[in-house]
Amino acid sequence: MDVLIIAPSASRKLYQKLSQNFSAKETNIWAGLLANAVRCKGMSVSIHDMEIDPDITDIANYEARLILFVVTGQNPNASTASMAGAVIAAEEVRELLPETKIAFVGPHVNALPTTTLEKHKEIDIVLTNEGVYTLIELLSSNLTNNDLKKIKGIAYRDSFGQIILNPAGKVVPQSRLEKDMPGIAYDLMPSLDKYRTSSWHANYIDEDRSPFASIYTSLGCIFKCEFCMINIINREDNDPHKTSSSFSKFRYWDPYFTIKQLDYLAEQGVKQIKIADEMWVLKPKHFEVLCDLIIERGYEFNIWAYTRIDTVKPRYLEKLKNAGVNWLALGVESGNQEIRREITKGRFEDINIRDVFKMIQNAGINVCANYIVGLGHDNWDTMQETLNLALELNAENSNIYSATSLPGSPLYLKAKKEGWDTPENYSQYGFLSYDHIPSKTYNLESKEVLDFRDYSFRVLFENPRFLNMIQNKFGDKAIDNIKRMNNIRLKRKILQ
Repeated sequence: MDVLIIAPSASRKLYQKLSQNFSAKETNIWAGLLANAVRCKGMSVSIHDMEIDPDITDIANYEARLILFVVTGQNPNASTASMAGAVIAAEEVRELLPETKIAFVGPHVNALPTTTLEKHKEIDIVLTNEGVYTLIELLSSNLTNNDLKKIKGIAYRDSFGQIILNPAGKVVPQSRLEKDMPGIAYDLMPSLDKYRTSSWHANYIDEDRSPFASIYTSLGCIFKCEFCMINIINREDNDPHKTSSSFSKFRYWDPYFTIKQLDYLAEQGVKQIKIADEMWVLKPKHFEVLCDLIIERGYEFNIWAYTRIDTVKPRYLEKLKNAGVNWLALGVESGNQEIRREITKGRFEDINIRDVFKMIQNAGINVCANYIVGLGHDNWDTMQETLNLALELNAENSNIYSATSLPGSPLYLKAKKEGWDTPENYSQYGFLSYDHIPSKTYNLESKEVLDFRDYSFRVLFENPRFLNMIQNKFGDKAIDNIKRMNNIRLKRKILQ
């Protein structure tokens, strides 16, 4: 076999007791994209998803020339946090297969390629962007040091132990997307009924969470939020001072191509669909055409997708709802306009936020509202503004994150410039982990930010107004599920 792709997992470490029943188990989209890209070039490939099967003791049976860890995820901190599980698995692979080349790809290693190799002797090669063309070149070679020095888009350790950073590679352009990245290899993944969506996406009803699949219909984002590192995977420049904001790019598959993948998922009995695009509701000629095709087929999907306060329009909503888009995730981030301006999130006024929420909910679509505390010049008052806004909006689900200086993000460079401590190990980046360390602000220490985050979550999910709304919309089972979740108290090292 040419390559075995491993999708690592660190769920138990990152989500504590929530991992047992409440966290999602998602298909690793990038593992599927890369697998299909090399398969279509005539190369042999398998996927081992450790989220579903953590045991890799039989890995030698694959007889793979290259083992590639795809360390990514569908939220901004997922790649760095998931390194916690990936490096442990890589150490195990190295013990089992001491001569086999091990490579890593994903946003974290894109951001810190040489640092990754310096820290982890078990890793031989790091791919420095999304990796499609680089992986094909690697597999077309004999993987010798003489071959590696000619391949763009990698960092590697030569025969003398010296770390070499080759010139940057290219990402797949829009014009070649269907040809060079021809969809997700769902057939190489475990059965889709082994995956489960987030509880809220299934209206807080556990038995409806599977089968589940995530899909990309587009890649990247045109915006440049300070806290986000998602676009670092588009890196085409090795300049260490350039961040995710330097590589803003938006590419999308033709809707007629994407619908074929949705056809396959429908045939597999999948109802729960996450459109993991960073910004799905952006270009009408992309998402509206796809909605038309879904409506035409009569699929009964329950779709969750992302948009922005300033991109969703009233004219879109009826079509989105008819296509099965029952949840839209919105990044509100802060309740304070000056904080939003500071992080380049946008300058929409609070009144617009309220109007947009009402507009979406009046169309029969639920809102998953995302908030971040501990941004820039956040203080106790501005964080309370965020909580107050969240309480007022009373979304069907709310995520509250503590800002974290993720490698590849502008915030990471700011933290380094200001001399702020950054996490020393990967699990400290996981916002629900025991040892999570948020970024400090100009006014607050990390532990103060985290304390407020955990307090805010309890206030929101134990709020009688929220619980009454959930009961009226989704019933008693949903309420029971939320109450069970509320009974789980996260342990935090820095708060003890």
